[in-house]
Amino acid sequence: MPTPSADRAAAPRLAGIGDEAAPDLPGQLGALADLGWDLLELRSVDGTPLARLTDDAFRRAADRLGGAGVAVPAVASKIGDWSRPVTGDFDDDLAELDVLARRCAVLGTRIVRIMSYPSGGLPGGEWGRRVRTRVRELARRAADRGLVLAVENCAGWAGDRADRLLGLVAAVDSPALRLLFDTGNGVAHGYAALPMLRRVAPFVVHVHVKDARPGPDGGTVYVPPGEGVADVAGCLRLLAEHRYEGVLSLEPHVSLRPHLGDGRPDRAAFTEYGRALAALVAGAR
Repeated sequence: MPTPSADRAAAPRLAGIGDEAAPDLPGQLGALADLGWDLLELRSVDGTPLARLTDDAFRRAADRLGGAGVAVPAVASKIGDWSRPVTGDFDDDLAELDVLARRCAVLGTRIVRIMSYPSGGLPGGEWGRRVRTRVRELARRAADRGLVLAVENCAGWAGDRADRLLGLVAAVDSPALRLLFDTGNGVAHGYAALPMLRRVAPFVVHVHVKDARPGPDGGTVYVPPGEGVADVAGCLRLLAEHRYEGVLSLEPHVSLRPHLGDGRPDRAAFTEYGRALAALVAGAR
């Protein structure tokens, strides 16, 4: 019986951001069960972000996850996202990180998704300086709690530029700061995914998968992986070449775009997208 080549990377593990399938945790777990997966990336439960759940609600969620045999490879925070400019109150981010650190310890999770702060009207130089200062402090605290902050190529100072993502990692200079790469964000933000990924791949610890194409009105239309212009297959091949060992986490946006308050969760669309991702992953190997 043939054995796998020693230089071939293991098949990536597949997860999903469940609140795009259902607002409630039973519905999110049901969508995973439909796909035969056992990894759930947590962003919100019953419409409430993870860090804002009451302690009782969080304990119930953690117990349900454990009972279902489902692990949490990463959690999403609101730190530095589109709703929190760099001119805002930094104490909000520090408080959220403290809550998430306690909850990640319960969940057995190390990766916390953050972004790199909208400008709040500041010019580029001051914007970047404040981002570096804030993220350096966040990473120091994350390191003390055994966490890894993963900056996403999305909203913020470093979101659409590889040089800024790499510069932020270099400036902070901590293993507690790495990158989250989303394959589809470039379509909405005006850059090609694959060239960016070529530059930042050594620092990527978590991946979101979505695909999209430009819409007729100048907006973005999200489509199943492989049907858009994000070159998801090319990104998967490049990650395999770099021996990426993390998770591919489904974030379809085909029925719900949380940052815009647009749409509603759709379990059937989510599972259809998940099957398309699994097929694309199989074809890329």
